[in-house]
Amino acid sequence: MHSFGYRANALLTFAVTILALMCAIASFSDNLNNPSPTAEVKVLSINWFQRQPNGNDEGQHDVEYIFKFAVHVYMEHKTGCFKCVFVFLAAEYATPMNSLNQVSLWDGIIPSKEQAKFWVHTTNKYRFIDQGNNLRGKKFNLTLHWHVMPKTGKMFADKIVMSGYRLPDEYR
Repeated sequence: MHSFGYRANALLTFAVTILALMCAIASFSDNLNNPSPTAEVKVLSINWFQRQPNGNDEGQHDVEYIFKFAVHVYMEHKTGCFKCVFVFLAAEYATPMNSLNQVSLWDGIIPSKEQAKFWVHTTNKYRFIDQGNNLRGKKFNLTLHWHVMPKTGKMFADKIVMSGYRLPDEYR
């Protein structure tokens, strides 16, 4: 017969193996359920003000855009097995030097499944500055990015691009 130590070791090894198998199955099944958020972003107004000359030879001014916008997000996650979701709204535009420029305007953290449906009516949290006259009349997209951090498994990200926005042609 086997001693008590051998039996306890076999039982503990079996329990840990079953637990690891259950974690692997939970992680794999969570990859099958990607969140399918719906989002709506309305730019209510674009306010701007002229700052002091920045001292360059051309006499250009730095202009800060202040957006008033409303963000409506509804994120449906079938399992609800996520720690949190990081959501941020970015303005994306192209310039001759860079094919993609991103400026984060607003961000938020969704800590639970119950709070995954919200409506925010706010201004931008972060500064969007035109250094010179480079952004006058420029088209840009508002892109809502989200990064889901599950309790187990890999973190994944996605985005919704909302196009058709244009910055003003003239500054005050």
